[in-house]
Amino acid sequence: MKTKNIMIVGVGGQGTLLASKLLGKMLLTKGYDVKVSEVHGMSQRGGSVVTYVRYGDKVYSPIIDKGEADCILSFELLEAARWVEYLAEGGTIITNTQQTNPMPVITGAAEYPADLDKKIEALGIDAVCFDALSLAEEAGSSKAVNLVLLGKLSKYFDFTEEEWMQAIETSVPPKFLEINKKAFALGANA
Repeated sequence: MKTKNIMIVGVGGQGTLLASKLLGKMLLTKGYDVKVSEVHGMSQRGGSVVTYVRYGDKVYSPIIDKGEADCILSFELLEAARWVEYLAEGGTIITNTQQTNPMPVITGAAEYPADLDKKIEALGIDAVCFDALSLAEEAGSSKAVNLVLLGKLSKYFDFTEEEWMQAIETSVPPKFLEINKKAFALGANA
């Protein structure tokens, strides 16, 4: 099998690392060779966070170059726009329409770009833009955006719902399990 590449992008504190670990664990249980690489940056200060998940018969490097990502899973619109050049021809970008202001916007030095979802869709790529935050809140916690997005991403894999639920059960603390399962289901059905 040709190596597949997924980038998970967002800002610190959104749960991108849990999402990448859960996806990596799921792929390992299906027998793939998997490499996961995390680039934290200023993640603890709300800065950009990027995770590469590569899988296939044999994966030699954890890094994804520009034009190689089969899918970009974005937790925030500006991050989707920032990383779109990494998307491969024929690739898909799945993005939460939530907007998280970066420091230049917070300090008034810049404005958050308008209509990013429309600009991304206008690039002629397969773009799935939806409000994952509202679905996470419906599940019981705004922090469950990561599972909503994984639920949406799950439709691109041939794994059963039971397999995803098992991966969630082994990755999420028991006290947050039901909220995360509900968030995943809401994302899968969005």
